[in-house]
Amino acid sequence: MSRKKFDIFLLSAIVLLSVWGHPAYAENSFYNVAVIDVSQVVENSAQIKKLKQEQQDKVDELIKYIENARKDVALQSDEKKKKALEEKFQKELVSKKEKIDKEYLKKLANIDKNISKTVENYAKSNNYDLILSKGMVLYGGDDVTSAIIKIVSSEK
Repeated sequence: MSRKKFDIFLLSAIVLLSVWGHPAYAENSFYNVAVIDVSQVVENSAQIKKLKQEQQDKVDELIKYIENARKDVALQSDEKKKKALEEKFQKELVSKKEKIDKEYLKKLANIDKNISKTVENYAKSNNYDLILSKGMVLYGGDDVTSAIIKIVSSEK
């Protein structure tokens, strides 16, 4: 690069940087930023609380199933039949657990979508350009966690 081209490049860069630093430009490029504590929002979500209770109920059902299966196996005196019964119950248990896990993950994904949509709607209605996770931000941004918690704690 010739000296003349370098001088023009340098001068252009200086002008550009000074324009960006000018208060009028900075004011026009201002972003309205908020932060949110995602873990608190999730913890206080009515849908998450409901899902946790549903999961606990299903775990309780599995425990009862296991207890009944053990009783049935213990009542069997023929070792061959006992072994076959154990295998049958084991397969059924694995199938039940896989079904519960699949349903749980599907519901969890829907709740995640719902919370994300809630945050997006809140951002739009309150003129936020950006909402970041609180853990990613060292300084700044309006903390909107409590407002979002209020919304998700009442959603069913």
